[in-house]
Amino acid sequence: MSTLKVTNIQATGETASRAVSGVAAAWVSFNGTGTVAIEDSVNVSSVTDGGTGAYTSNFLSSMGNSVFKVGGVTHAAGVAYTSFSTTRATGSWALGIGRTDTFLVIDTNQNQTSVHGDLA
Repeated sequence: MSTLKVTNIQATGETASRAVSGVAAAWVSFNGTGTVAIEDSVNVSSVTDGGTGAYTSNFLSSMGNSVFKVGGVTHAAGVAYTSFSTTRATGSWALGIGRTDTFLVIDTNQNQTSVHGDLA
């Protein structure tokens, strides 16, 4: 059997390439307390602090449209939180973090989000 090895696969019409079709177009892990800091990311240039529990992640390579899906996970000691997408644009997405028991927005130190959709 032969082995095919490639660095990137680019879908027809996409200007940016991904390792495989179906993987996240972008993801980021960041600390959202104090000065916001990216811990690791793919296709994310920066995360800006929009106030308590509000962040905007900016793409390195834009999405093809603003109809993409955002998923997220947030961690904090013993309390359940939810991440929700508040605004989506081709160059960025806004994210809110809130407690599931009180529905209050809050800054948390371990945040991970991913985006699935077509790159421009």
